[in-house]
Amino acid sequence: MSNSVGLTTVSTLIGCGVEELKLALSTRKMRVRNDDIVQKLTLSQATDTRDALAKSIYSCLFDWLVEQINKSLAVGKRRTGRSISILDIYGFESFERNSFEQFCINYANERLQQHFNRHLFKLEQEEYIQDGIDWTKVDFDDNQDCLNLFEKKPLGLLSLLDEESTFPNGTDMSFANKLKQHLNSNLCFRGERGKAFTVSHYAGEVTYDTTGFLEKNRDLLHSNSIQLLSSCKYHLPQTFASNMLSQSEKPVVGPLYKSGGADSQKLSVSTKFKGQLFQLMQRLENTTPHFIRCIKPNNFQSPGKYEQGLVLQQLRCCGVLEVVRISRSGFPTRMSHQKFARRYGFLLLDHVASQDPLSVSVAILHQFNILPDMYQVGFTKLFFRTGQIGVLEDTRNHTLHGILRVQSCFRGHQARRDLKHFRRGIAALQSFVRGEKARKEYAILLQKHKAAVCIQKQIRGRTKRKTYENVHDASIVIQSVIRGWLVRRCSGDIGLLQFGGRKGNESEEVLVKSSFLAELQRRVLRAEAALREKEEDNDILHQRLQQYENRWSEYELKMKSMEEIWQKQMRSLQSSLSIAKRSLALDDSRRNSDASVNPTDEKESSWETGSNQRARESNGVRPMSAGLSVISRLAEEFEQRSQVFGDDAKFLVEVKSGQVEANLSPDRELRRLKQMFEAWKKDYGSRLRETKVILNKLGSDEGGSDKMKKKWWGRRNSTRLN
Repeated sequence: MSNSVGLTTVSTLIGCGVEELKLALSTRKMRVRNDDIVQKLTLSQATDTRDALAKSIYSCLFDWLVEQINKSLAVGKRRTGRSISILDIYGFESFERNSFEQFCINYANERLQQHFNRHLFKLEQEEYIQDGIDWTKVDFDDNQDCLNLFEKKPLGLLSLLDEESTFPNGTDMSFANKLKQHLNSNLCFRGERGKAFTVSHYAGEVTYDTTGFLEKNRDLLHSNSIQLLSSCKYHLPQTFASNMLSQSEKPVVGPLYKSGGADSQKLSVSTKFKGQLFQLMQRLENTTPHFIRCIKPNNFQSPGKYEQGLVLQQLRCCGVLEVVRISRSGFPTRMSHQKFARRYGFLLLDHVASQDPLSVSVAILHQFNILPDMYQVGFTKLFFRTGQIGVLEDTRNHTLHGILRVQSCFRGHQARRDLKHFRRGIAALQSFVRGEKARKEYAILLQKHKAAVCIQKQIRGRTKRKTYENVHDASIVIQSVIRGWLVRRCSGDIGLLQFGGRKGNESEEVLVKSSFLAELQRRVLRAEAALREKEEDNDILHQRLQQYENRWSEYELKMKSMEEIWQKQMRSLQSSLSIAKRSLALDDSRRNSDASVNPTDEKESSWETGSNQRARESNGVRPMSAGLSVISRLAEEFEQRSQVFGDDAKFLVEVKSGQVEANLSPDRELRRLKQMFEAWKKDYGSRLRETKVILNKLGSDEGGSDKMKKKWWGRRNSTRLN
């Protein structure tokens, strides 16, 4: 039951049928001449086939994962051109029974130990000798003999193992006998009883059991297993099968295992392991290595237990003691003359005449009193003993810290100065912007105020003119009715009418004939017709009132455009403000001089404020002329107001009649216009009465003022009646 469950699980994971997997593991297909022969495998052969398939899938999966990881990591390497590689490998292994796996691992450790020795002993001592410094070589254990035991051709461990694996009748015992026969003369090899042999590694002697060496080294994957993987429905097993076929093993010296087909075309495991190990070593040679040694404290894998002998043995085998000896007697810290002078040259107190790196380096060493035993000067580098470079580094760090402190203080001062400058600039800019904004708002408010005053003036003028026209028309109607009544009152063909003369106190008598009476009647009829026309005109005025409301909205749009024009004018006026200020004093002096020279203005001002003393000092004609000027101004005001109110009323009539479109209420605007007219009428009447009182006073002072007053008021009334 467990076997069937395992088969089902494996077939589900790789995507093939259970029967196909079972057939591939229990049989082997061979082609003899033109016929295919199916051979059933024994239990051990089927187990080997199963293990070979599992190891192949594991190996291909591992290679695929590494390839994917390297692809993702290669992005940063392509960008910077640099990379860091970490190699983690098993340490030296020595168990009670050591097989083919321990054989490969210990061989890899031998090769890595050789690389370690070369870098820490050979290359370092060679560098001392090449640079011409006084140095006594340190002896160390070299494992080159052990590496020759593994890699020598044709009589090396790996060569003999591959040779024995190619023979179909080769066994583990025959392989052990062949090793004893050819390698007994090597000091690092010792043959044992049976299938065992012992190798003297750098870390100690290890005894290997050759049982299973040949089968593990062959690691054959039959063609049935490859066909099974290629027939799976998943992409990954198919990729593994294609890689197995494309990476077929190159032929080795002599024929391989004589089974034929794809089975004889694969390299042995030891050959592949050796090739990968040499690729790794080649890559390590192209990098700068750093080593970390792990020491096993005891053989029982127990915590808190420390075996001094075991640890000391590992330190001796790994060459750590030699490394410590070289570090203590050698010069672990080294630096080229150029780099040393560039790194510590600024610490010199006195300027060196020659600027070559060697002179600068020697001057630095003398300045800091470094003992001659603590360093040596080579051809291209300076070599220091342990701890000597620390004094220079401390001084350099302290000096750089002081420089950075000074720079930080200066940069802080510079930043604060720039901040204050920016703040002053921002404050000036804000004040300018706020002033400009306030001036614009004031200009807009002033424009609105002027527009409101202008509109009020126009509306009040229109209202006054309309009222005046109504009063004038009503006076004419009343005069016509009275005259008609007087004419009708007279009997006969001739009537006598007496009117008060307007020029003086004289009276005139007028004879009215019957023909003239008929003419008067006709005039009455015409007056009535004119009254009806006025009513029609009144209706027309109502229509115009609606049009005026439309014009009101147009006026608002025009005022908005005028606001923009006034803003531009305000900017130009601001530019000439400085010139106007300079001329202000001169203008004030001129006005004062003009005010002292022109007595007429003072007399007019005194007349307006009611100064009777100045009026007495004047002659009789000058007060009269001043009064006439006041009357003329009142008349002009009356005309202007009447014109304004008339235009506004006409506009509202047009709006109300629909001749002009405007977004306003004609009735409400008309009521407001009427209120404004009444207010102006009241004010104008009060001023007119005040003017009359003033004229009466002037007339009483002059003598004969009654006569002039009658003439003036008679002329004014005749004008109003006409």
